[in-house]
Amino acid sequence: MSALRNFLNKVKPNFEEGGKLHAFRSVFDGFETFLYVPNDTAKTGVNIHDSIDSKRIMSMVVIALMPAMLFGMYNIGYQNYLAAGTLATASFCEIFAYGFLAVLPKILVSYIVGLGIEFAWAQWKGEEIQEGYLVSGILIPLIVPVGCPLWMLALACAFSVIFCKEIFGGTGMNLFNPAIAARMFLFFAYPSKMTGDQVWVAQDQIFGLGNALPDSFTAATPLGQIAQGVTPDSSVLDMAIGLIPGSIGETSVIAIAIGAVILLWTGIASWRTMLSVFVGGAALALLFQQTGKSDMIWWHHFVMGGFAFGAVFMATDPVTSCRTTTGQYIYGFLIGAMAVIIRVMNAGYPEGMMLAIFFGNMIAPTIDHFVVERNISKRLNRNK
Repeated sequence: MSALRNFLNKVKPNFEEGGKLHAFRSVFDGFETFLYVPNDTAKTGVNIHDSIDSKRIMSMVVIALMPAMLFGMYNIGYQNYLAAGTLATASFCEIFAYGFLAVLPKILVSYIVGLGIEFAWAQWKGEEIQEGYLVSGILIPLIVPVGCPLWMLALACAFSVIFCKEIFGGTGMNLFNPAIAARMFLFFAYPSKMTGDQVWVAQDQIFGLGNALPDSFTAATPLGQIAQGVTPDSSVLDMAIGLIPGSIGETSVIAIAIGAVILLWTGIASWRTMLSVFVGGAALALLFQQTGKSDMIWWHHFVMGGFAFGAVFMATDPVTSCRTTTGQYIYGFLIGAMAVIIRVMNAGYPEGMMLAIFFGNMIAPTIDHFVVERNISKRLNRNK
């Protein structure tokens, strides 16, 4: 590592003001701060520093996403071999390798397109490259079906970075979660590639692994089957483990729970927001169950679709969620409640978590505003 540090110190003057490569200063700074913690210090004002910065926050979220991503890769291969009827003869390595090779191009496209735009934008404006897309770059591939074409994914990444992040001022200034925005773009622009029964299982043969399935093959998610009035084929145990059709990283509640423990243990995510999402979802699910509006057992919502993934990794985004303590309770409750309302009341759209989080992002500043104003009023009344 010392050799790399010495190399960077040697070439760094070329990228500083007056150097022959100063036009690419932002690009060099981005690579350097990715490899090493910056040693710059504040020169004016009073500042309090701790061991947590944006790079460490993003890194911990990426680590927390690893269990869901790795299991998602395995599940992609599992669903392919299961559909072809060759699961019994396939080894663990073959199943995982197939899923790995199916998911890897999506992750590469996401990072190449998203980071490419981030680098170009920072270079154009002469600003530092921010670390925010480290998380968005892996979130976006995990919340789309495996059948999503790469060119569509590239368009979604470009849309989310440009229109939902950079035009607001970059990392920390965006109103909407970039990954949710990418999913929304894909869902409304190309609905046939994001929903239905043909997008959840990889149908191509990759480097001799897996099986080339016919185009007519279908595999509905449990939520899709319930929306059609059909009892799901998968057991509750399979749903909890994640051995069901679904978006790449959203199927395994166990893997998501491991990520939740990491986020809560490190203090990255708000337990108030996370808990409130499940409380809000449970309250509305129980209400619908008791009134006969839904035949689904209330806690089944948590093991189907992207409810758990959204509650742990998307709703807790510190930039787009509420900042106040009271606001976090309200924000999380509204997201969980709205997700269940959409699932139960709209048969044409069985998964409601995406729209619920998008709506929550929209009203989060308003919730914080009223919470702060209420606190100010209470203090003024005490003074009187």
